[in-house]
Amino acid sequence: MKKIKIGIIGTGYMGGTHAQLYARNERTEVHAVYDIKLERMERVARMTGAKVAENGEQVIESCDAIVVTTPNSRHTALTIAAASVGKAVFSEKPMATNLMEAQAVLEASKNARVFQVGHNRRFAPVYVKLKELIAEDKVHSAHIKMNRGELQNPEWTGKAEITGGFLYETTIHLFDMIRFQFGEVEELIAFGSSQTYPETDNFSVLLKFKSGLHATFCSAADASWIFPFERVEVFCEHRTIMTQEMENLTDSRGTDPNFQFFSWHLLSKEERWGYAQENEAFIDAILNETEPPVTAIDGYKSVELVEACYKAVNTGERIKFE
Repeated sequence: MKKIKIGIIGTGYMGGTHAQLYARNERTEVHAVYDIKLERMERVARMTGAKVAENGEQVIESCDAIVVTTPNSRHTALTIAAASVGKAVFSEKPMATNLMEAQAVLEASKNARVFQVGHNRRFAPVYVKLKELIAEDKVHSAHIKMNRGELQNPEWTGKAEITGGFLYETTIHLFDMIRFQFGEVEELIAFGSSQTYPETDNFSVLLKFKSGLHATFCSAADASWIFPFERVEVFCEHRTIMTQEMENLTDSRGTDPNFQFFSWHLLSKEERWGYAQENEAFIDAILNETEPPVTAIDGYKSVELVEACYKAVNTGERIKFE
């Protein structure tokens, strides 16, 4: 079988992670890589046997599938360029850092062989299990937490002109996750403040879903890295299901203290966090010519939720969705 030629633009932590996974995969080869930092690019090239490209355009021209893992605000131009010439495209989250650019990517994605967005949490076993469990019950409400310890590492995470804003950096993963678990949002209100960094770095959000479920969502950029920095609590009748990052899940049913505990700590991080599975899904979509599990529409919807939060904080409006 002819291997799919993977091109990676951006060889930081995520680019390196994807590169290693694709290099080990029998269905793919890492054909070319590019990064503005030469030493980092050359290290990933040596590790995977890839060619070092002079620019992103060379990667797009020479490869079958393009993986864009640059800092946030640089995703849009590269993914549009790759999609417009019919390549298979994997865009790390966020797909864009404003609605106008998200709409442009959504339009361009129609020309791509495949277009998948890197919301890896959908593939993490803890969230796959959560979705399985809540499908068997009626969810009343939920509480979601997604914090960061700081906006200092890597250094660009504290620059809103690069990230698009704090909510685009890490929190957007859980905006996608709540759609995945609970369906479409009907309306939200949000409050925010600037505590440590120049931008708004602390958020409290109240959401109502079209299903009737309601949820609270908090996110702070300066909360320390206390475990779990990411958590979803789901409440049903005499039942709580609680996740702790990508490590474990507790399912407490009934009125006694008994519970079931599920743990994935023995898996590799690439499997626990869903990186390996999302890459397999991308390859499957290319080879089978099928729609990927996380589409450009999903990417657009997560951007839409982030933008709605910023608008609600800045204007005091209650944001309603069609």
